[in-house]
Amino acid sequence: MNDLTHHPAADRLRPLLSPLTVRGLTVANRVVMAPMTREKAVDRAPGDDVVGYYRRRAENHVGLIVTEGIGVDDPVAVDMPGVPVLHGDAALAGWRRVVEAVHGAGGKILPQLWHQGAMRDPTNSTAPDLGSRRPSGILGPLGKVSLEPDHIARLLPETDPMTDSEIGDVIAAYARSAANAVRLGFDGVALHGGHGYLIDNFLWGGTNLRTDRWGGDHRGRTTFAVELVRAIRRAIGEEQPIMLRFSQFKMQDYNARLADTPKQLGEILGPIADAGVDIFDGSQRYFDTPVFEGSPLNLGGWAKKLTGKVGMCVGGVGLDQGRRDHHVDSGSGASDNLGKLIERFERGEVDLIGVGRSLLNDPAWLARALRGEPFLPFDQANLQRLT
Repeated sequence: MNDLTHHPAADRLRPLLSPLTVRGLTVANRVVMAPMTREKAVDRAPGDDVVGYYRRRAENHVGLIVTEGIGVDDPVAVDMPGVPVLHGDAALAGWRRVVEAVHGAGGKILPQLWHQGAMRDPTNSTAPDLGSRRPSGILGPLGKVSLEPDHIARLLPETDPMTDSEIGDVIAAYARSAANAVRLGFDGVALHGGHGYLIDNFLWGGTNLRTDRWGGDHRGRTTFAVELVRAIRRAIGEEQPIMLRFSQFKMQDYNARLADTPKQLGEILGPIADAGVDIFDGSQRYFDTPVFEGSPLNLGGWAKKLTGKVGMCVGGVGLDQGRRDHHVDSGSGASDNLGKLIERFERGEVDLIGVGRSLLNDPAWLARALRGEPFLPFDQANLQRLT
């Protein structure tokens, strides 16, 4: 990997080019490839195309890669057959090759452990006879969604609320998958705790109506996440960092709110930070959107302010504002909005910058920025292939 950090055009990105150490992980710069579902696994295992997909981003100077969501070791963790998992000989062998390729290109990589919870569609899964796991058996209130009506109809039927035994089984499944990740050489573990999936189902009052130890107020609804993080920390030890993605919006409703005030958000994130999360990935549709009235801070900025942990922002980096929403079917495409991003970084608002669709569109996006080259127009076909 050629060093482009001394290219004259890289000066404007200089604030993003310093290393960062979190526990035993040191990244060369502050640019993170955000997790994006690809559904390209075969029999739940990543193949050569997936290896090349991640290697190309590392070769092009991305400091840290967070993989697509990877199903944890629970039979109803994920639905579509192309979603990979992190258990079983073939899948583990495939992910070992991914890790080796990324490390060989000078990058670092975390697996994003995923359980879809209420959003799992049994009819599109490899286990259609098994119901999905939901804290209170419900999908949650619906609002602005991008899902097709027939998809919503398949998700609407209620299930039995999770029992204490099932909750314990899922926590153990996460811990097994995290331990597998560390054995394969991953540099830590990332957890998908947003967007209406299982961890978020426990955190959000719209999907967690429980009155036992797993529910209640904002703080009570953190119990599942806290116990989960503690189990993972025991499984992986103290050297590897844990990242948690969280969000206000849900797939059930883009206008949903996890917290209405900074105080509520602190009541949610504080116990999770104390349990062992090192990096909070605040997922938004656009990084420059303030979260609470009276402050310009984005979600990653609030996480850093409230917990003292590493904060990461993501949402629309390198894309025009017409592409804020989940589907990239509007707007003119590529945009150089790095100036606004760097201003926030220089103020100390966040420590890491997550880049999603821009890196999906072009594996050399960061290298182009470092060379001062124009960004490529957004290519819809890249959503369907492993470029």
